[in-house]
Amino acid sequence: MARDTGDAATAIVCDDIVIDRNGHSSPTRAVDGVTFSLPAGDLLCISGATGSGKSTLVGALAGVADPSIRVVGGSATVCGVSVRHPGRRLRELTYRAGYLPQNAGALLTPQLTVQEIIAEPILQRERRVNVKALAIRVASLLDELHLPLGLADSFPYELSAGMRQRVAIARALVLDPMVLIADEPLANLDLEVRPVVFDAISRRRAARGMAALLVSNDAAFARELGAATLMIRDGHVVARGIGADLLWTPGAEHTN
Repeated sequence: MARDTGDAATAIVCDDIVIDRNGHSSPTRAVDGVTFSLPAGDLLCISGATGSGKSTLVGALAGVADPSIRVVGGSATVCGVSVRHPGRRLRELTYRAGYLPQNAGALLTPQLTVQEIIAEPILQRERRVNVKALAIRVASLLDELHLPLGLADSFPYELSAGMRQRVAIARALVLDPMVLIADEPLANLDLEVRPVVFDAISRRRAARGMAALLVSNDAAFARELGAATLMIRDGHVVARGIGADLLWTPGAEHTN
């Protein structure tokens, strides 16, 4: 289960990326000219209203197999892999980037146990796996996210919404990714559990240089992590900065 460090300098580079979302009619411009970079070990929160393009952007960057999403302009690399033209390196991208989709807890495969759900990315990557080592890996993630070890044999329907969310987070972290791309990681989590997620991200940032791209409108979350914020509206970046010190694009601050 060795970790390939790949491009150690920069986790994500977006240069004027343009993404269309295909529906029943003509394509809709979901992301229009977004530019940013995320160095290894750094954190960035993306915020914005529903329909602003946040989820489309992070899904594309994570290499999600979604035929409705198409990168049509600009460029983006994640862990050194082109998102627009990944070719055979798409699999490499999905191994290096841990992805937590929106409503992740509700998307867990109902036929699999918690153990199988968390272990699945490793089993998909490696032909031969030390079963004992894999069980220890899963147990350590459950413990880290304050989930009882006895849940390993449980099915998603037996868990609360907050527990399912933490199982999904464990799955996103199981390969020790170079970058965590998480869409609303705090969804369904009680206030007392949120520091557990903060710690899991901060620990990997300090120990392994993991970067994190997090979709969240929770300003306190960004402050707790010391993350910069990129605010998106109608597919465009309208502000960026840290905390209350946001630098707005001309005219954007007063636009509804």
